[in-house]
Amino acid sequence: MKLKQITVPIENSHDRLYEITKALADRGITPRALTLVDKGNYGELRILVSDLIAARQILMQKDIPGRIDEVVALEIHNQPGHLSQIIEALMEAEINIKYSYAYAGGHLGKTVMIFCFSDNDKALQVLTQNRIHALDYLTFDMLEAAA
Repeated sequence: MKLKQITVPIENSHDRLYEITKALADRGITPRALTLVDKGNYGELRILVSDLIAARQILMQKDIPGRIDEVVALEIHNQPGHLSQIIEALMEAEINIKYSYAYAGGHLGKTVMIFCFSDNDKALQVLTQNRIHALDYLTFDMLEAAA
């Protein structure tokens, strides 16, 4: 299953990150996973949230640009070689990993990683064929959004 994350260009300033996370918190929205990437004077905040639609509305009210991207969350066994097996299956299907980041929790003793692939639908087919479990909204206690 594909999940939806919000991607926000963000100034490299703790003030801006605080503004966004505080605004979400004030509306009862919980970050489920996030990464902040440095790109010079600006960065990029990628965040899975408990309520995508409400989070998007908050950002729009604050004139903070953001876009919705589809990603795939996978369980990675905490054992040597499992991640490389997943990457190998994707390489054989000519699917590129655009980026990934790890989820700060864990699920049943496994690491959870979030991926954005060059073709998320095809990646899900390949992963399913290779018995690699993609996680859904319920795993992250997120509201599913059609946005």
